[in-house]
Amino acid sequence: MAQLQHRLAEFAAARNWQPFHTPKNLATALSVEASELVEIFQWLTPEQSARVMDDPDTAHRVTDEVADVFAYLLQLCEVLGIDPLTALDAKIDRNERRFPAK
Repeated sequence: MAQLQHRLAEFAAARNWQPFHTPKNLATALSVEASELVEIFQWLTPEQSARVMDDPDTAHRVTDEVADVFAYLLQLCEVLGIDPLTALDAKIDRNERRFPAK
């Protein structure tokens, strides 16, 4: 995870994009990319959505959008000083307490 965050930071630095990578801008970009992922599934039935990776062109689009969402999320975590794995682990702990298995 840290290596990917470093690669993303180097990519942005090489293009002098850091001034634009504010928490607001990164959160906005994350939302836009998530919306592009949703758009792929928008009018599919549940059955069609379950088979979306069967079509190579659609699978490529889904994979690219997932990568975009992940990249912006990692960049946002980097800028805010959040360890995404620690945050997720803590969130799962809270959800296990909030929603105990029956």
